Amino acid sequence: MKILEINDLWYFAVAAVVCYFIGCFNFAVLIAHFKKKNIREMGSGNPGTMNMTRSLGFKFGLINFFCDALKGGLPVLAAYLLFKNYVFEGTEYSVADFARYFFGLFVIIGHIFPVTMAFKGGKGIASTMGVFIFALPCESWWYIFIVVAFLVCILLYIVLTEWGSMGSLIGVTLLSVFQAVLFVDRYAADMFNLWSILTFSLLLLINLLTWTAHRKNIFRLLAGEEHRTAVRKRK
Repeated sequence: MKILEINDLWYFAVAAVVCYFIGCFNFAVLIAHFKKKNIREMGSGNPGTMNMTRSLGFKFGLINFFCDALKGGLPVLAAYLLFKNYVFEGTEYSVADFARYFFGLFVIIGHIFPVTMAFKGGKGIASTMGVFIFALPCESWWYIFIVVAFLVCILLYIVLTEWGSMGSLIGVTLLSVFQAVLFVDRYAADMFNLWSILTFSLLLLINLLTWTAHRKNIFRLLAGEEHRTAVRKRK
């Protein structure tokens, strides 16, 4: 294993800026533009997957989901490939375990608070899903089947209940917990290592960001006024 020295941590400052601006690119706005529509003036006005599905149909919602998932996932994959053979100086903690979620967090921040859209972006679910879709199989390739199983369960929940936002939030939370359990098992002997604490903090921040971005949806859901996400065609 190679050592990442303290003096090399400036790499993460550069990565934060790059990943933030990657996150600022909004596919919902672009896809809707090709349809000669403004997604910010349709439905809930949110430039994200759920509003695309409600406003333009399941096909365009799915296209948007895949684009946003790649936006969140590719930087995560890059982080893993760059740092998979490194540990932090003075520890046995894998740099890749921290870097994956550090890169992913700043993509999500860029998606939710894009400087290119006056800091009013999407709610980050698809990009967050992309982070986990790419990050978890870095643990072991067959984890992709677990991720797919999660996604199928989330989709079934949304189809059956039509509560798209809640289904997505539950999915993100469960994937976070699954990853956290893997890290607890891996670093059980050194749980209070600084980098271990920071990595768990990243997972918590990702959840706080996505749940906070959906606070209005949660309030509407509790009040029985939430917008339905109808995937099935109504008769």
